[in-house]
Amino acid sequence: MKFLKIFINFYLNASIHVALAVFSLVKITEQYFELSLHQNLSIFIFFSTITGYNFVKYAGVAKLHHRSLTNNLKVIQVFSFFCFLAMCFYAFKLQKETLLFTLPFLLLTFLYAVPFLSGFDKTLREVSYLKIVVVAIVWAGFTVLIPCVEAGIQFNFKLFLVMLQRFLIVVVLILPFDIRDVKYDAISLQTIPKKIGVEKTKRVGLTLMILALILEYAINVNGISKNAFMIFFFLVIILLMRSKINQSKYYSSFWVESLPIIWWLFLLGFRNL
Repeated sequence: MKFLKIFINFYLNASIHVALAVFSLVKITEQYFELSLHQNLSIFIFFSTITGYNFVKYAGVAKLHHRSLTNNLKVIQVFSFFCFLAMCFYAFKLQKETLLFTLPFLLLTFLYAVPFLSGFDKTLREVSYLKIVVVAIVWAGFTVLIPCVEAGIQFNFKLFLVMLQRFLIVVVLILPFDIRDVKYDAISLQTIPKKIGVEKTKRVGLTLMILALILEYAINVNGISKNAFMIFFFLVIILLMRSKINQSKYYSSFWVESLPIIWWLFLLGFRNL
């Protein structure tokens, strides 16, 4: 039992779970646009997510406490380094145009963690409301735009709609985390729950998910995709509405981040029926 707990904590803290969520969204995009499977790109994005998230989460900690790092954090650092090497290896297997399109999203990730504003002591994360927008843009870019660029698809109206839908979905998936972090975030960090309250935040999330549902019917996808999305839609609403400030340790970091994986699995299941 102790080993299982250690494994789960490492799985979450090392950002493997969130990387699987991003990987799942890439696979959903492949099905929405009927793209041929491109495992090199999917694996590149998987390792990029681990590298980027661990850099954002632990870069500051490592800088301040490099001499007294816990064993767990040292293990995560070593793991992240090997993920970075794997990311570089798979990057060489991608088209140059694809890599060029990743640069703005990689830069946003870097600036999300590294201070460069207000005398180089403020990151993008610390700018009011920008945190959630930056994360949603990066997720939408990596899980929709980049796979389509690699497949040679020209930017069109359907691609715009899917990117917009993905942006809205990611914003909603972040809200339970922001609700959880209300008691931890600094006063200066004006997240949506801190500004308008938890209940209004849930109503905002509900509105955005309804817009995402409308977009699902505007996008040219088949009935199987719509059925899978409807299940995903209701699961998101349920977890959003049950979110609270004093939530369990794994509520957001495991269950909420599992939703894209569940969406992909339902999509696969319906297609194989």
